[in-house]
Amino acid sequence: MSTTASAREDDLSEEELAGLELIRETKGIHQSDFWKELDISSRQGSRVVDTLLEEELIERFETVYKGNRTYFLRPISRDLDFSLLMAGDMLSPLIGEESVDETSDRFSQWVMQLAFENR
Repeated sequence: MSTTASAREDDLSEEELAGLELIRETKGIHQSDFWKELDISSRQGSRVVDTLLEEELIERFETVYKGNRTYFLRPISRDLDFSLLMAGDMLSPLIGEESVDETSDRFSQWVMQLAFENR
């Protein structure tokens, strides 16, 4: 199996690429709607989903939709979001630390900035 998402995508069939694009465009879709949107059989849809799961391009969660048990398909994002580590322009003092001194000025300032931003 290839190691990067783009290399994984290079090996996909047209049907699988269309399925991946649909999942990405919708930011997630129920499997029961997935094959209908692609205008393929449920069996073909299941094979496409299996390939995309195998290539780690999507993830699948069991859910109930319109009263029926199905799966929700969501793209796996390879983009890292560091915004969760930030408070304003301050990087979390927890990064790289094995123990945190919650009484330190650096930690207190970071928490205060978080509180200020979430007003």
